[in-house]
Amino acid sequence: QVQLLESGGGSVQAGGSLRLSCTSSGHIDSTYCLAWFRQAPGKEREAVAAIEDDGRPYYVPAVKGRFTVSQDNAHDTLFLQMETLKPEDSAMYYCAASYGRWCGGTWSLGAEYAYWGQGTQVTVSS
Repeated sequence: QVQLLESGGGSVQAGGSLRLSCTSSGHIDSTYCLAWFRQAPGKEREAVAAIEDDGRPYYVPAVKGRFTVSQDNAHDTLFLQMETLKPEDSAMYYCAASYGRWCGGTWSLGAEYAYWGQGTQVTVSS
């Protein structure tokens, strides 16, 4: 059974940095797409970034150049390094996983992911 566990959220001032982690267990497929989504109160869930098993990253325009998605060599942990944080980055951040496929053009669609973590809160104050 696949399990995802996020950590690393917290409260920072605008311009600060945070690094989120997502530890996965229970998967055996070497082909996958791992992603970060976020949801702020009263707003729709939105994609943030994703990475394929070969390391190819994907970003939404709002975070490109500020956030970096990566994974460890064992491919068990997904990271999101967030720099120059803005108040509008405040949200609950979730990691998601889809196995047996690459990210492709639909990487930003939540329906593409079968597995989700519980989320970690990021709060950026101005």
